[in-house]
Amino acid sequence: MDTAYGELFFIIFISLIFIEIIWSILTKTGSYNLKDSISNFIIIIIGRILKPISIAWGLFLFEMVEPIKIFTIPTNVYTVILTFLIVEMVYYWYHRWSHEIPFLWAIHHTHHSSMWFNLTAAGRLNWIGKFTSVLFYIPLVILGFSPIIISMSLAISLIYQFILHTEAIGKLGFLEGLFLNTPSAHRVHHGSNQEYLDKNYGGMLILWDRVFGTYVPETKKVQYGVTTGFIGHNPLVIIFKPIIEYSKTILKK
Repeated sequence: MDTAYGELFFIIFISLIFIEIIWSILTKTGSYNLKDSISNFIIIIIGRILKPISIAWGLFLFEMVEPIKIFTIPTNVYTVILTFLIVEMVYYWYHRWSHEIPFLWAIHHTHHSSMWFNLTAAGRLNWIGKFTSVLFYIPLVILGFSPIIISMSLAISLIYQFILHTEAIGKLGFLEGLFLNTPSAHRVHHGSNQEYLDKNYGGMLILWDRVFGTYVPETKKVQYGVTTGFIGHNPLVIIFKPIIEYSKTILKK
């Protein structure tokens, strides 16, 4: 069943990309670059190959710490909502630290290095990050939150975040900055403009950005990419160069 849902999502994923490409051509927005999109697809395909291993890794870690949980939190409507809100808060801080802590940024750099913003960029994720991100949710399992609900909350959030990576959806009026994250808010997050740096970390919700003071609305055209400039189209360079550069700085100390 999980495989069937995965295949269905992948079909929807490809279909929406195809629609966005047509939109980009008709509107002449230049949202797509052929070489960049090919790089993204290669990264996505290898990521899908690694996904069963990363899922098994996450389940292993959750099962390992569950026997030492402090509380037993029952599963009901209220605790499911609470779990989702807490997971979104943990995601916010994990995402924020991925910009503020050099080692985590070396991994997260992959996702921000594209100078084109489109749906293929949503899957431009570092393969190593699939194994490190789960570590941040282990404290929730120790507190007594359900590993299943945690995993489901993350899955829902990540699926939602896919549709945030587009220029085809403009501002959503009064919804901007209210509760849910939006494509406009996420465009800001991917901006290298000085006023946009390190803002709008939210996953599905923009709520925690409002709470912790990191929300900024889209007010001018976004310049995509990282402040260090274009990294190239080689998927291996996109994935590993920032990590290698970070390692060099550590070895010099």
